[in-house]
Amino acid sequence: MSQESTAPGELGDPAVRAAEVPEPGAVTIVVPTFNESANIRELLRRITESVPSRLPCEVVFVDDSTDDTPDVIFREAQDCPFPVTVLHRDEPAGGLGGAVVEGMKAAGSDWIVVMDGDLQHPPSLVPELIGTGERANAGLVVASRYIKGGSRAGLAGGYRIAVSRGATWLTKSLFPRRLRGISDPMSGFFAVRRSAVTAETLQPLGYKILLELAVRSRPRRVAEVPFVFQDRFAGESKSTAREGFRFLRHLAGLRTASPIARMVAFGLIGASGFVPNLAGLWGLTRLGLHYVPAEILANQLGVAWNFLLMEHLLFRERRRHRHWWDRVGRFALLANADLVLRIPLIALLVHELGMGALPATALALVMTFVLRFVGTEALVYLPRRGRKAEGRGTAEEPRPAADGSRTARRTL
Repeated sequence: MSQESTAPGELGDPAVRAAEVPEPGAVTIVVPTFNESANIRELLRRITESVPSRLPCEVVFVDDSTDDTPDVIFREAQDCPFPVTVLHRDEPAGGLGGAVVEGMKAAGSDWIVVMDGDLQHPPSLVPELIGTGERANAGLVVASRYIKGGSRAGLAGGYRIAVSRGATWLTKSLFPRRLRGISDPMSGFFAVRRSAVTAETLQPLGYKILLELAVRSRPRRVAEVPFVFQDRFAGESKSTAREGFRFLRHLAGLRTASPIARMVAFGLIGASGFVPNLAGLWGLTRLGLHYVPAEILANQLGVAWNFLLMEHLLFRERRRHRHWWDRVGRFALLANADLVLRIPLIALLVHELGMGALPATALALVMTFVLRFVGTEALVYLPRRGRKAEGRGTAEEPRPAADGSRTARRTL
């Protein structure tokens, strides 16, 4: 980063003196924004008061706004004593988490601090995050509301507090090893050493980027500092029921990232497909249709059910590898090719062993499970080979983002 270190001024008790932050101690503050124009002026003012006098810094806004937020940033940054960059994304792929990953890729400092643009995360804590990371030789420093000295005071209402606590309990229950030592995995305020994480490995969905980072690319050493969650300075919260569902989908994707966990989830989804399959078979046979054509038709209900669940819960991150119509065709072909094995097996169980059509069908589905799992992974959702990393665009020019959308970069 080109900015020189400036002399430290008067520092409060919780702050870290410049001498306590060993070089290199520069920081890139990444701020994802969505229609936060009313907060920009105050945010930059507080960063100016708290950070550059203690350690060199730059600010990178990754903006998905539909209002005049980029113009406000440009206007308010004119007198800032540090570089300010705006990356405006045409398509907000990955939501807030995707914006943070874009900011990490653009960061030019040894440390990256991620914080919201609504001032619920106090900029005055940035030097302490970096100082704690340097002293502890940590790769990740989390600002936590749930350790001594921290508070969730800025969460408005009992409902949001209950949701936050419930989400924290759920994530720590699902990932006890990965989240060991992190009391607040739902925090959106943290510092990460650039060398400790590879942004390309992150596959965020929604706004809980710390959870994504800790599960997929957790640094070996993690530290925490307490912070008081502040009231929003202006505007309205972006937390919605839709974001809540995206969070649950993200949890499912993270939990099924390993092959064994994916196989278990595949089995559970396949088991849920028994319901439409067997219900269809029961209805068709009750209408007098022979069980063989009835099973062929009923199988299509189970195929459609399983495909929808696997698309949204199990293989969401791999959907981009093939067009939707290609995935549908391959999945349907594989599922129906399964009948080539299953129909003779069902016939054998019915005619030779005297089983009923329903239990014979259920047993055949279980027996062909492993073949269906391997075939689905390899033939429908096979990842593409890794592509060479694309270089950063030049200033003022659109550049391709990780998802292929365009990002306009402007450094002020």
